[in-house]
Amino acid sequence: MAVLARRGASRRFPPLHPPVVGALVQVAVLIVVAATVNLGPAGMLVGLAFTAGTGILLSRALRRSNGHRWGPADTITYGRLILTGGVAALVADAVTGSVQHAPLIGLAAVALLLDAVDGQVARRTGTTSRLGARFDMEADSVLALVLSVYMATTLGWWAVLMGLFRYAFVLAGWAMPWLRAAIPPRMTRKVVAASQGVVLVVVSAGLLPTTLAQICVAVTLAAVSWSFAVDIRWLWQAESAQRRARMRTPSRALAATSHSHGEPVADPWSGVLTT
Repeated sequence: MAVLARRGASRRFPPLHPPVVGALVQVAVLIVVAATVNLGPAGMLVGLAFTAGTGILLSRALRRSNGHRWGPADTITYGRLILTGGVAALVADAVTGSVQHAPLIGLAAVALLLDAVDGQVARRTGTTSRLGARFDMEADSVLALVLSVYMATTLGWWAVLMGLFRYAFVLAGWAMPWLRAAIPPRMTRKVVAASQGVVLVVVSAGLLPTTLAQICVAVTLAAVSWSFAVDIRWLWQAESAQRRARMRTPSRALAATSHSHGEPVADPWSGVLTT
């Protein structure tokens, strides 16, 4: 009996997969939203599609991350994504004519505020990772896209451009692989991204006159365009430098071999530039 008791006490249930937990929480959020603001069929359909899409993409990312340990910052980022799912459902209803302004802006504002939390939590708990940074960026991008669609219902569909930059960049990366290389951190990029989120929430909330809102969106679009242009220029220069290094390496190696009288000579260019 004692042996059985010890075996029972030592038995541990496997932890739940984060995308599974997130999907369940997302469905619960959609049910609460539907019960409180009468979410329509379009909103529920978009919300469920958002739930399935984020769960599938996150599961795939975790499988490819080579043992990424889920941390508290990841949980906060996923919470932001769940709130964004609620915003997406409400925006879908708004596009079809059923606007629920207050809950939409409330969810979006909380998601934006949490954006300032997950990075600090990751740094203080020592759980920063490449996957976590990418997860945070994609959560920012999808919130920007959803809010830009909502903003476009009042300012015009040109405003959707604010949320499409990231996805246009990703699509371009499939055609030009050098755009998928890692880029160094840049403070101006963070400032532009934070300003974009604030402008999206403030304009979507209707806190500004239409003319002033259009000016703010246009200025923010210009800033985002500049930020992406800086990154693209850096990536192009890095790719050009690597291409020149690859062209020089064979000729230098051949010259070194011809003068070494059969003795191996180290290649001074190998490993200088890495992606």
